[in-house]
Amino acid sequence: MDYTAIYKAEIRTLIPHSALMCLLDEVVQWDDRSIACVSNTHRDPANPLRRHGRLSAVHAFEYGAQAAAIHGGLQARATGTIARRGYLAALRDGRLHVTRLDYIHLPLRICATRLFGDGANTVYEFVVSAATVLVAAGRVTIVERA
Repeated sequence: MDYTAIYKAEIRTLIPHSALMCLLDEVVQWDDRSIACVSNTHRDPANPLRRHGRLSAVHAFEYGAQAAAIHGGLQARATGTIARRGYLAALRDGRLHVTRLDYIHLPLRICATRLFGDGANTVYEFVVSAATVLVAAGRVTIVERA
C-alpha cells in the first residue's frame, strides 16, 4: 500500500467532482486493488447533499462511489495516463446501518476494493464506517461514458 497521504486539492485533480461536491478529505492508503479515505464533510453544514439541515445516510453511497473514482484516478496517474470519464451505472447490495450521517461526530472512513474490471469499467465493493461502527456498505458499478 502507498502510505503517502493525498489531500483534497490533489483529490480534486483526480475526479470530476469540484468544490463542495468533492466529499472526501484525504486518501490515507491505496494500492492496485483498494483505497482507504477519510472525510469530515458529513458534519459540514454547507454539504451540498444536505436537505433541510440534515444529511441522510443514503448519501453514504456517494462517499463510496467517490472513493472508487479516486482509486481509478490514482491508478491511471500511476500508469502515466488520465482516468477515462465514467458514471455510476449501478448500486448493488446497498446496506445502511444508520439513518443520518450528520449525527455522526467522528470522521468517516471509506474503504473501497476493486472486485473486477479495468479503467472506467469496474465494480467496487465499499464500506463506510466511523471508528468501529458500520455506517453503510455496497457495491458500485462504474462504466465508461460513451
